[in-house]
Amino acid sequence: MAFFSKKDNVSLDLQSISTLISEGCIIDGNIKAPAFARIDGQVTGDVMVDEGLILGEKGSILGNVLTKEMVIYGTLTGNIQTNSLEIKATGKVTGEIRTQTLQVENGAVYNGSLSMTQNNKLAQGQKLAKPQQKMIEV
Repeated sequence: MAFFSKKDNVSLDLQSISTLISEGCIIDGNIKAPAFARIDGQVTGDVMVDEGLILGEKGSILGNVLTKEMVIYGTLTGNIQTNSLEIKATGKVTGEIRTQTLQVENGAVYNGSLSMTQNNKLAQGQKLAKPQQKMIEV
């Protein structure tokens, strides 16, 4: 009976994606999604996803991100607030990161400041400062 009460941890890469911004899409504005999202296009604006976010290899975000867990294969210029963050070998991040756990693969690029905490309510509604606006070419 106890195995029913234990929540299975499924990798973010294996989650069912409810919001997809495909390669070639350009969004100029904020995004708010209720579950899991994947961005393979270009977003200029803040991104808030309740559960988890995957930034694909061709994806880019110029803005702040607030989510529970995140995997970055693409480029992000802005601040990140999350409970769990993975920056893959192709990932490039510039900005402030606030997280509980961080995994960085060899080859990943990160420029900015990092603060880590054990607070379980890290990615819940706190606002981050606006990043400096820079042009991203995709």
